[in-house]
Amino acid sequence: MDDTLVQTSLDFAAIKRDIGCPIKDDILTFISNLSCSKQQSEANRVVLDHELHDAQTSVWLPGAEAFVEVARLHALPLAIVTRNCRQATELKLNRNNIGIDIVFTREDAPAKPDPTALLSIADRWQIETHEIAYLGDYIYDIQAAHNADMQAWLYKYQAGISDYKTCLSYIEKPKA
Repeated sequence: MDDTLVQTSLDFAAIKRDIGCPIKDDILTFISNLSCSKQQSEANRVVLDHELHDAQTSVWLPGAEAFVEVARLHALPLAIVTRNCRQATELKLNRNNIGIDIVFTREDAPAKPDPTALLSIADRWQIETHEIAYLGDYIYDIQAAHNADMQAWLYKYQAGISDYKTCLSYIEKPKA
């Protein structure tokens, strides 16, 4: 969702600084590995504050709404898998009137790059995983798609380009 459908203002360096997470570490993994439940709770609160602030300022990326509408016109099934919390996700969905019904947050399934959410979607749709294209903007999205045996498409918004398709790149799964 973030930086594929809506613009995000999340400052991951600031979040890491605020919770004491090393710059090269994954935030969610860092928090889950904290041994003190009080520290975990405080770190989760800090992340939630950042996510809610970001959600309150979220807007559609140029071309993303039209892309979703074209997908709907072609009766393509759509779903969202995000590492965001449910509360921030719902705020973004409501604020931007994003009518995609299947949404997995980090509370619904293990966070990407774990493929659990993607596999659940494929099962729900009754579609073979290799027939599904997963679009994302970050390495975890590409890894999750590959882990689920889905097509991985990297989307990188470029200011001034209103054609959503121009910013898409197919990322082939590395050979084992």
